Formats: sequence, C-alpha cells, structure tokens
Amino acid sequence: MDHVARSAEPNLPDPVPMAPIATPFRDQARVGFFIFFQIAALAAIAWVGWSPVAVGVAGALYLVRMFAITGIYHRYFSHRAYRTNRFWQTVFAVIGCTCMQKGPLWWAAHHRHHHRFSDRPEDVHSPVQHGLWRSHFGWFLSSVHGQADRSLVQDFAAFPELRWLDRHHLLMPVLLAVACFALGVSLQQLGVGTDGPQMLVWGFFLSTTALANATYTINSLAHRWGSRPYRTPDDSRNNSLLALITLGEGWHNNHHRYPAAARQGFRWYQVDLTFYALRALAALRVVRDLRPVPERILAEARPGRSITRAADRLDTRVATEHRYSRH
Repeated sequence: MDHVARSAEPNLPDPVPMAPIATPFRDQARVGFFIFFQIAALAAIAWVGWSPVAVGVAGALYLVRMFAITGIYHRYFSHRAYRTNRFWQTVFAVIGCTCMQKGPLWWAAHHRHHHRFSDRPEDVHSPVQHGLWRSHFGWFLSSVHGQADRSLVQDFAAFPELRWLDRHHLLMPVLLAVACFALGVSLQQLGVGTDGPQMLVWGFFLSTTALANATYTINSLAHRWGSRPYRTPDDSRNNSLLALITLGEGWHNNHHRYPAAARQGFRWYQVDLTFYALRALAALRVVRDLRPVPERILAEARPGRSITRAADRLDTRVATEHRYSRH
C-alpha cells in the first residue's frame, strides 16, 4: 500500500515547548565521548594510514548518508515534500538510521518543532537563543531531548516498522561499521591495498564525523551567516558553501520561506544535489510527486543582497514580534 502525503504540515496538535537544555553529569559525559570519538577518528589515521579505496569508500558513504539526512529525514519524513510507497519508505528509514542521528520519527519530530518555534526560546538548536556550541551539537547530546514529541509525527508513527527502527536506531550504524570492517578484510584478501581496520576508520568513523559536523552547520552557521532573500520570521540564511557540503541544505532561507518544496535551491544557479538525486529517483519511479516551488514564492525574493544588514535585522525583529503576537 502506498503511503500518501498530501500536505507538508499535517494537522497536528500544538506541541508542548521543549524544556531548556540541561547539563547533568551524564550529558557532560556524552559530550566528552562525542568529542573523543571525533579526535580518535582523526588520530587513528596515523595508525591505519590511508589508501585510495578507503578514502573513496569514506567519500561514497558520506554522500549516500548525507542524502539520507537531506533527502529522506528532512525532505521526506519532516516535510513530506514528495511521496513514495511503503517499501521504499522503510528502506529509506534504514539508510537514515546508519547516519547515527537517531531514528526517523525522532528526527522529524524535532525538526517540525524547530519550524514552529524557529529562533524563539523554544527552539532547542537556535544559535540566536542558545549560542553556536549548543546549536551545533550540544542540544543533540542532551538527555532532555532524548525523547521526541510523537504527537508531531502521527502521520509516520502509525507505521510499526518505523516505530521499531526509531527504538533500535543504533543497530544500523553498528551493522554498517561491521560491514566496513568486513569489506576491508575481503579486499585485503583480494590483494587490494586496504584492510579491515583502515576501512573501519575511514569508511565509518571518519565519514560519520564529517557527516555529523556538516549536518549540524545548518542548525548553527546557517542561522548566522549568509544572505536573506526572503523576510522570514527567523534568522535563516542562504549560504552557498554550506549548500555544497550538505548537498543543497545551505539554501536555508529559501527553505524556511517554503518548507514544502522538494528543492531548496530555488534558482537555477543554486546548486541542490539532493533535489537532482530526487529527480533521478523519480525517473526510476522510486519516488513521485515532488512538490514544486510556487511562482508566487519565487516572486517574493529580494534581488541580490541589496538590503543592508541593519535593515535585515529590523525585518527579522519585526517579523518575530508579529509572530509572538499571534501566540
């Protein structure tokens, strides 16, 4: 049976504002482990060395899993910007879990919450409210946000396989790590210049580290630096460099103006590799009904960066005050 999503924002109850970030000892330990994980991944290069095949696998897994975050967790599970059937929905969720950014329901619920409270005190990863450190990854590691508000994802929580994957999301990255090691061992036996430890370090640990930090830049940097062609009631920005490393997510001001679109690079010169991949999947009939950007939305954009920074801040403040007045 096909899963049909007819609107980008389903009719859901108003979410309970999430609690402020806390820093109990276990959270500090979690942050310490996260930092150690990244430093150890870099230091391990001195132990395992490198090879073209290991670097190539790391790059491929980065690209595939970045698409899993941008094209699947974000544009599908969070915004329903296109449709697919139940089989591919499950496959997509499995691939998304390999990213080590928790399960699809957790990710989508937090992201929908972000759009409802963007850059307000309730937005748990707003650099405007909580600073760059917390918005980058501090919020993600806090036990306060370990559980998501399932009322925000009732549309997808109805699927038992997605609920199971959300509970057991760590199983998939473990299996990926084992697969990387096994691939290295197999290639070594075939005489290819790599081995199990090298493939594990490059294919899993290094690519996961790069994936995490690139993803988190959209929460932190894309709400601080870049252009604002749209007067959105938050501080979202378009940043071409972030768009490059995140396969199109850096066109963040575009996205906050019209989250329902399958593309975030609204103009032909705004490179959006995730959208190109979705077009290819649509040609293969894996996905369908990619939501376009309405012409009226395109017409709203201010040309270039003609507006001054001071005027931009004023636009944001006025829009935010207007949004507060409606709640």
